[in-house]
Amino acid sequence: MDVQNKTVVLTGASGGIGQSMAQELAKQGARLILVGRHSAKLETLAQSLDGEHLSIAVDLSSHDGRHQLFEYCARNGPINVLINNAGVSAFEMVENQNDSEISDLLSTNLTSPILVTKGLLPLLQMAGDGGVVYVGSTFGSIGYPGFSAYCASKFGLRGYCEALRRELSDSGLQVFYLAPRATNTALNSSRITELNRELGNTVDDPLIVAKALLKQLHTDKINCYIGWPEKIFARLNALLPVLVDTSLRKQLPVIRRLANSHRD
Repeated sequence: MDVQNKTVVLTGASGGIGQSMAQELAKQGARLILVGRHSAKLETLAQSLDGEHLSIAVDLSSHDGRHQLFEYCARNGPINVLINNAGVSAFEMVENQNDSEISDLLSTNLTSPILVTKGLLPLLQMAGDGGVVYVGSTFGSIGYPGFSAYCASKFGLRGYCEALRRELSDSGLQVFYLAPRATNTALNSSRITELNRELGNTVDDPLIVAKALLKQLHTDKINCYIGWPEKIFARLNALLPVLVDTSLRKQLPVIRRLANSHRD
């Protein structure tokens, strides 16, 4: 898929991965509609990019916010590509995670991209050819201790993406799933940063994710998992989960200690 002269709606545009995606898409000649919650950040980003781009600050977890976006896109269409990038993370053991935090996480990471896609689908279909991208996670394939609710949201997103791809297989729209591994963004708390350090996890720069997205679109690769050995670990988890159980059980003391460290 060539994004040159295509209108791309990018959610979570003011975050670390979102900003890098915006920069790379703009370099390729895309016309962007940048979506996020912070108008000043979005305007600054839009002005920093090559070309002319639009921005709208809305809360996609609210009914009113989504409909503001739908109306804005209808006025500024056609829409060729939707990139569902907005997301949040949480590192807590299940017994310590409060109900509202779980509800908000599932709303942002799973319910909102489903409803945003539904609302923008008529505009995408009018354009005739294009696609929808879901930014998932390695944790959308591996259930990881301390991230249970986050994993649930990303597992759900991956399943929705797979079903939607099959549902739209007789249309001109393509559906893509992009799964980054640990990435250096503001979403990472100090405890997550320390977890990655102690376990020796590779943490990617957001630009790596952005470049992977562009390559995925250009090659029409429906699923893209970033990082080695993470992509193999995800496949192993699907085939022989007991081996992954054993490996992660060894990490559990470190995970539990850091997850609870802010409660000391």
